[in-house]
Amino acid sequence: MQDHPPSAGQRPLATTDLTPTPPSETIRPVVPADLPALLTLTEAVGLFTPEELAGMHAQLTRYFAGTADPDEYWIADDDHGLAGVAYYALERMTEGTWNLYFIGVHPHRRREGRAAALLRYVEATLAARGERLLLIETSGDAAQEPARALYRRAGYDEEARIREFYAAGTDKLVFRKALTNQAKPAETAALR
Repeated sequence: MQDHPPSAGQRPLATTDLTPTPPSETIRPVVPADLPALLTLTEAVGLFTPEELAGMHAQLTRYFAGTADPDEYWIADDDHGLAGVAYYALERMTEGTWNLYFIGVHPHRRREGRAAALLRYVEATLAARGERLLLIETSGDAAQEPARALYRRAGYDEEARIREFYAAGTDKLVFRKALTNQAKPAETAALR
């Protein structure tokens, strides 16, 4: 149960939000006023078609309206303007398995350690709540090699490869990392 009502324009907190998140000088939850900057940043990342960007806009609109799944989270790296963003959510029908669906840094802010900081923030937040696993799905194309290298450096294992998933010659890779020393299911359920 939430102790304080959300501020005007702020997304209501789910019960899992009550566990403290790791300290960060620049990483914070997104707020509705971020929407234009989030859309600009996701377009600048260069990974999405116009249709996918429209879908992301609709998803963020639902998120800010409080009608999205309560186990979805968007965070931003705000260093005098949005430099990066991450989106992660609970995998349905699992016990403590989460998926990092998107992590992106503005092209002008890359090579500053921002993606690694966002990734560490997500991991620490979930580990503090006793969640078990974080999965990351990505493309096997050459343009995604820097992302895959980041995941490997951060201790992720390539768990699966689905050949030609996205297109002929473009595989889907799934990376996996254990977040805790396997919290007991009853403890994990109590955190939700």
